[in-house]
Amino acid sequence: MKALIISADNFEDSELLVPYYRLKEEGIEVDIASMRKGKIRGKHGYEVKVDKILEEVRSGDYDILILPGGRAPEAIRKEEEAIKIAKDFFHENKPVSAICHGPQLLVTADLVRSRHATCYRSVAEELKDAGAIYEDKEVIVDGNLITSRQPSDLSAFLRETMKMLKKK
Repeated sequence: MKALIISADNFEDSELLVPYYRLKEEGIEVDIASMRKGKIRGKHGYEVKVDKILEEVRSGDYDILILPGGRAPEAIRKEEEAIKIAKDFFHENKPVSAICHGPQLLVTADLVRSRHATCYRSVAEELKDAGAIYEDKEVIVDGNLITSRQPSDLSAFLRETMKMLKKK
């Protein structure tokens, strides 16, 4: 089993690192993809190594897509390749887990219309405007989509993410 995390500088540190290590605990291989090689730095100073640039990613190589929040999704959503990757995961009905600002990529890719979802409160109007059925809950599961609001929801977010992976 293999997971893909897409992020960039200014990610919310816990929303990238906690899922990363939780997946590793389960023996799942995890790649981090971004716009450039090297390292990306979180809002609180943690750095992580980028394994692949977006153009190198093939969705068929992965079982799940994780989209952490922070300010990174603002940059990622401008990348055509990131939008294509998200669309491929949905087209293949693979799990997509997005937390905090992470759903912004899904909004840009027009993947939340008529889907139940949640996000950080400052993104809620954008989610609704994109046609999502917004709910202010710690975690929402709608088909292959798992969404959560903020770092304090990580426990519920990962509980549902791991449940979804065990069904595969």
